[in-house]
This record gives sequence, structure tokens and C-alpha cells, in this order.
Amino acid sequence: MFTMTRTIAFEIIQKYEPIEEVKLLRQMSFEGFTRYMCSSECLLFNNEFKKVYQDMHHPLQDYFISSSHNTYLVSDQLVGPSDIWGYESALVKGCRCLEIDCWDGSQNEPVVYHGYTLTSKLLFKTVIQAIHKYAFITSEYPVVLSLENHCSPSQQEVMADDLQSILGDALLSDMLDDFPDKLPSPEALKFKILVKNKKIGTLTETHARRGSDKHGQVEELEEYEEIDQEEEEDKVKESVSVHALKYIPEKETESRSRVKLPRFKKKKVKLAMALSDLVIYTKAEKFRNFDHSKLYQQFNETNSIGETTARRLSKLKAREFILHTKKFITRIYPKATRTGSSNFNPQEFWNVGCQMVALNFQTPGLPMDIQNGKFLDNGGSGYILKPQFLRGNKSEFHPYEALEGSNPLTLMIRLISGMQLPPSSYSSSNKANALVSIEIFGVPNDEGKRQTCVIQKNAFNPRWNETFTFVIQVPELALIRFVVENQNVIAENEFLGQYTLPVLCMNKGYRHVPLFSKTGESLDPASLFIYVWYAR
Repeated sequence: MFTMTRTIAFEIIQKYEPIEEVKLLRQMSFEGFTRYMCSSECLLFNNEFKKVYQDMHHPLQDYFISSSHNTYLVSDQLVGPSDIWGYESALVKGCRCLEIDCWDGSQNEPVVYHGYTLTSKLLFKTVIQAIHKYAFITSEYPVVLSLENHCSPSQQEVMADDLQSILGDALLSDMLDDFPDKLPSPEALKFKILVKNKKIGTLTETHARRGSDKHGQVEELEEYEEIDQEEEEDKVKESVSVHALKYIPEKETESRSRVKLPRFKKKKVKLAMALSDLVIYTKAEKFRNFDHSKLYQQFNETNSIGETTARRLSKLKAREFILHTKKFITRIYPKATRTGSSNFNPQEFWNVGCQMVALNFQTPGLPMDIQNGKFLDNGGSGYILKPQFLRGNKSEFHPYEALEGSNPLTLMIRLISGMQLPPSSYSSSNKANALVSIEIFGVPNDEGKRQTCVIQKNAFNPRWNETFTFVIQVPELALIRFVVENQNVIAENEFLGQYTLPVLCMNKGYRHVPLFSKTGESLDPASLFIYVWYAR
């Protein structure tokens, strides 16, 4: 062990010491030591987690999957532009579930846009071409195309043709031999693109139709959709916003949002067989309740649940929610009133095992910081194996209760100093009043925030030397966020930079913390210098 330590030390000297005479003596000057401490080897994020290290042979429902909402939008939900860049950017960031809203277009060409709004339109085939080009640049694990399908059967057939002709062998169009009755693993689906949409019949029936001509074959599905009062009120509010070009009296708006709605509604959906048969392991199925899913839901059926309903269920029926997500892929999407493309905190839904927590990737801020920090893990592959207590059959985990037999982690962080912090936009001389907040996100009992004192008029090399201790009951779900701000006495503090990562991905010892802007760009060389210690 001693010899190995000397060997490593000598390698470090050879790599970072700039003075040859000192290097020959196997020593290190202050300049060499500074270079080493500021190198990637001394980052807070442990290099071991920069590669795929988790077992990728579990079924898909055992993973958190990086997911986006309305991926085609790059601004608001009402009048903003739709852009191919939304898909390209999300895929480069490791996103593995993309949403595509499909509508009938002119000349029998399906289009992608936010229906009933003034957002611009993209051709469906152009979107698929971009996805094919960028799908596996960052990660080799499967991509799910979540279709919000509003097209007529004839244009659904065009969608099916586009998917097959553009994606070719990358498109999963039949069940795998080894997985006729259970979900495959990310490993088994490497370099595959899956279609999430409504489906007719079983996988066996789909397999039997393989190779047959399905042109013109249309089935009508009858669905019973449960109405959620709060979700419907959200939709009413969005509808009011969409038609804001017309004057709507305030009293009329209020009366609309108070409309009493029935609890169930029945609707019929026409589905082209050609598109239906491209749906294999990700069949979209309306969520009714946990009891119904337990009795009737099939292994290849996924649910999409609105933020409002999911939040209520996570608080009132957390254990049932977890039992549900142990079996079935569950996607959570933002409520309709987020017309400005704002986001919710995804942590509350990861806490109950939801696999696809979909956010508006184009909107920077705390939720996307948490999303990006979470998926730094496992090589940035977009798939993170859920903790055993969120996938094991015997677990009784509850996010609002202490985990029996848990082994809490005691975390100590000494925030020493900052280096070349971003300047204040309110100061031409870089004299920000610098402070740092350390935030923990996880189960409710673990969440907390600690803050340093303010170093007046110094963003170049502020020194705090403050120590903070956290006791984290469920570190497997915990994230830590460092936020640097300029204190503003009159208004809200000015954001200068942040860094978020999973608690268990931190290195111990003296480390530096890189900082990123609100939109996710590196602010190098801006960083924090800290000392980290933790134990269980």
C-alpha cells in the first residue's frame, strides 16, 4: 500500500510539476501543487461515476430515465417557436425519452407543434431525421419516442412509414425473443428506438402480423378516461391563455374554472394498424387507479400522469405508488397551466420511483439543475438504476417515514474559499457581495439549506472557512447543490453560478467545485474550494 502511494505521488509530480529541477527531486513546488489541485483529478465529482458502472441488465422499469416534455419547444407553450434544436440539444444532454406532439398537416404530411396554440410547426419526418442523427451520440442506451398522437389514420400511416424508412434497424418493431412477457433491459435494447403510443391487441398478435400489408387497416379504440378536477381546471386556464388575443371578461374566466365536471368520460380513438404495430414495450395506457393497474395492467403498458394528480398520489398513497412503479413505467408531465414552460421539482416523483419525470429542457432554473445533476451519474447515460428499496419486492420504503434499518450518512463540508467567481451584473469592478448556499434535495426529512456569511465586495478570491454538517437518512436519493450568489439588500439575491450532483458521487478530501451558469454553460475558471468528509 505504501509503495502504491509513492507511485501515485510520483505520477502526479510528473504530470503537474512545471519545474524540471523540482521534478527530478521528486518534489512539488507551490505552482505544481496548485495545478494539481485545480485539475480534473481533484474535482468534487468522482471520476468513477463518469463511466457506465451500474448493472444495465435489469428490466427497464428498474431505472430512472432522463425525460423531456414538449421537446420540440424552445420557449413558451403558447406562441413560441418549435425547433429541431430542442431534440438535438436534449439528446446531446443524454435525454432518453422525447415527446412528439403529432397533428395532421397539409399535403398529407404530419406536423409537430403544441396543438391549438400559435407555436410554429415542424414536419414529423424532419423531427425523426434529427432524432436518428443524434440519438446515440451521448448514450448508446434506448431512446423512447413518446407520441402525443392527434393524427387521422391516414397520416398515422405516413408517421409509420417515416419511422420505418428513416430509423431502419434502429427502430424496435417486434418483441425480442428473450422478452415475450417481461420488459427488456437497457443492455438488451442498446442502439434501439422505441415508440410509445396507443396500441391495438397483444404483442403476440403484432408478431403474427409482421410482414403483412397493413395499409388502410384501422381500428377504433374505446377509452374510459378518468377526469381529475384539478387537471381539468388547469386545462381550462390554459385554454383561456391560448385565446388571450380575444378579450375574455374576468367573471367569465372565473366561472369556467368553477365548472363542475363529470368524473369519467368515454371517447373513441381511431388508430392505424401500421402505427400500432410499431408499439412494442411502451404501450400508452390511461391510468385509472392503483387497484385497476394491479388487476389489469400488462407488463408493456406505461402510464402518463399529470403533475397535479401525481403529487396528490405521492403524498396520500406513497406506498401504493411505489408498488406501482416497481412494476410499470410511469411518466410524469407538467400541468397545463405552465404556459411559460416552467418546471416542477422532479425529486418528489423520483422519491416514489417514477421512471420518466419529464421536464421542459429549454427552461433553466432549479428543476433543471436537479435534473442535470441527477443524470451526471452512471456515465451520463440517461439511465440510473433505482435503489434496491424502490425496486425490491420486500421493501417497505416510504419517503415520508423513516426507513427501517436505514444507515444514515453524516456529511461534513468545509467551504473554504472561492476563485474567480462570476462578476455581478450590477458591478463594473467585480465587487460582488459573495455568499454560498448548500442545499440538499431528497426525501422530505433530508431536505435542507445552509448558507455562509457574506464576503463584502470580493468575488475574485473570497474566503469563508465555514463548516456545515448534514445527516442524510436516504443518501441513495439525495442530491447536493452549491449556489453562489451576490447579496442584494433591496431585491432578490443575484444568481452567479451553481453545481449540483448526487451526494454519493462526491469525492472525499480537498476538492474544487466547478460552477455553471443558469443556462448550463461552464463558468471555468470560477470554482469553490471545499473539504468533504462523510461516513455511514
